Amino acid sequence: MAKSQATVYSKSALNLLRMSRIASKAPGARYMQMRTKCDSMNGVVIGLYLKSGEKDPQLTSGGEKFDDRVSGKISELVRESGMTGELGKGRMFSNVDKEFSSVAVIGVGPQNAGFDEEENIDLGMENTRIAAAAGARFLQLHGCKIVYVDGMEYPEQAAEGAALAVWRYNTNKLKNKRHSIPKVELYGTEGVDAWTRGLFKAESQNLARRLSDTPSNHMTPTIFAQATIDALCPCGVSVEVRTMDWIEAQGLNSFLMVAKGSCEPPVLLEINYVGASPEDKAITLLGKGLTFNSGGLCLKEKNGMDKNRASVSGAATVVAAIRAAAALSLPINVSAVLPLCENMPSGMAVKPGDVITLMNGTTLGVKNTALAGIAMMADPLLYAQSAKKPSTLVDIGTYARGVKFGLGAAATGVWTNRTTLWKQFKKAGSLTGDRMWRMPLWKHFKQLVGPSMTYDLCNQGKGPASSCLGAAVLQSLVNCADFAHIDSKGTGMLCGHGTPLYLLEGRMSGRPTRTIIQFLHQMALK
Repeated sequence: MAKSQATVYSKSALNLLRMSRIASKAPGARYMQMRTKCDSMNGVVIGLYLKSGEKDPQLTSGGEKFDDRVSGKISELVRESGMTGELGKGRMFSNVDKEFSSVAVIGVGPQNAGFDEEENIDLGMENTRIAAAAGARFLQLHGCKIVYVDGMEYPEQAAEGAALAVWRYNTNKLKNKRHSIPKVELYGTEGVDAWTRGLFKAESQNLARRLSDTPSNHMTPTIFAQATIDALCPCGVSVEVRTMDWIEAQGLNSFLMVAKGSCEPPVLLEINYVGASPEDKAITLLGKGLTFNSGGLCLKEKNGMDKNRASVSGAATVVAAIRAAAALSLPINVSAVLPLCENMPSGMAVKPGDVITLMNGTTLGVKNTALAGIAMMADPLLYAQSAKKPSTLVDIGTYARGVKFGLGAAATGVWTNRTTLWKQFKKAGSLTGDRMWRMPLWKHFKQLVGPSMTYDLCNQGKGPASSCLGAAVLQSLVNCADFAHIDSKGTGMLCGHGTPLYLLEGRMSGRPTRTIIQFLHQMALK
């Protein structure tokens, strides 16, 4: 066997290339040499549990099998290099195996890590995502075309972490400047079904990331509708495209009020996935689909306005979640209503102070056109209740900044009128690592958006609690028993502070796609 070489790896893969001098002086340095490309197209990621007391760090079961394959060489290199199994940190060893000339050994944190009630997260699952992501991205940056990943006792989560970490939105870059996206495969044969589920979930979130990150001139309402058809129809999901004439005939006035400010024609999508008996009531999802939100006549700040292409991320999340439900053959019926338009300033744009009459006769005053999401969703929300007769109604979108100020990127805000429904979201978020947090839906906020001297509801309300007020407006229009309003303003747009390693800071997150998928799974098997 050729002399082994090792490369230091830390949480930031981009810092690897700056650490060669440190690596050459580390324990076991005779094995270390910084490399910029894998010797072959294949690499493998294996896990290492955190050192506990006097006990040496232990390889995962998949790592032990690989170690046996190479006659204990990995264990020897781990000891000589002084690895501790710290989460997300590790080393790359080269020329250890003929098939896998690059082996990334990554810390998975404590062995037997489980559910942390205070943090409301399953640490074993989340640590696996982080470790798999760290190793897969490291091998990706070193030129590997196929990355095999140890299941680390949680193959579904390993697949999620690896597939999310290596994905890139590269469409608008020169081909020779794009990061290649390697294929990720499970190392070994145990947990193949779980690994496949994880890939379905990660690929769905990557779809939401793509739909959200695409520039708005390349993702108009019409283009989004075609992308939805391309994503869902091959999976057996029906998609009906409703155009301007139908929207006007149905009287979706609040939607048209926002859409008329743009020259791009509005579109409304009706989606139906039938995974159970057709007679069973469906869970109905509504996704806010502003393909660009300039703020209208209440123009948003120019610095950072480009990120508002992700105002369509609510609709993107719904499309991605239904795609995963179909791929996983979940035994549940899911319908969706997605209003798609732009919010632009023009001579036709809605003006502050305008009042519109909704489908149920309620009048809605638009005090702030930058909060167009609340206004545009009002009539589609009423239509979804009358047309779908849902058992559970969930709307998703990036609505107001209040939730971002309160939760940042740590969790997605949920407002619901049912504690049992909240428990399902809470559980789903704890399993996916993409947590939810319940916010108040009190009568106090309804009073602040309630009747004025000239109209029944206001899209802004009174006071600074913008996200709670937005939730109160929409909840005022809901008659069904189980309702949840999800505001992903802090999580569903650009990844920022505290971004998990399997996502990319400064790029669209696709959150909370996997949590919605997990929620649907729980509701299907409840």
